[in-house]
Amino acid sequence: MTNSIETLSVSLFSEILALDQLLRSKISKGLPKGMELSHFSVLNHLAHVGAERTPADLAKSFNLTRGAITNTINKLEWAGYVHIRPDWDDARRKQVVISPAGRAARDHAFAQIGPILAKATGAAGPENLKSILPILRELRTSLTSEP
Repeated sequence: MTNSIETLSVSLFSEILALDQLLRSKISKGLPKGMELSHFSVLNHLAHVGAERTPADLAKSFNLTRGAITNTINKLEWAGYVHIRPDWDDARRKQVVISPAGRAARDHAFAQIGPILAKATGAAGPENLKSILPILRELRTSLTSEP
């Protein structure tokens, strides 16, 4: 029994990893010139959250080091896509929020990659997509809760 679960698990994650590579390639090609996938991911996250986040919060959300997320945030600030301010309660921390230009850039990128993703998932059909989303979220949650 364990062997079949292990085999299924390896097959599942092999598919997920292959899908990840293909998606990254397709999405990167569809993004506006100069925007990287990491930039879009942070802008999309900030647009959905709709509130300020600390670099530490963002690093945790993306499972990145603070240095890596700081690099991305600095590039986004340079492009005018986010605003960074000191935290009024703790001067050692910063707060990051998406700017109107960042929201426009995210919306433009989303408009460009949306059709690519819709075409890729269209064959699966809405019901299959709705049924697999909770499973993928559960897998992600189980992986993020492990030490």
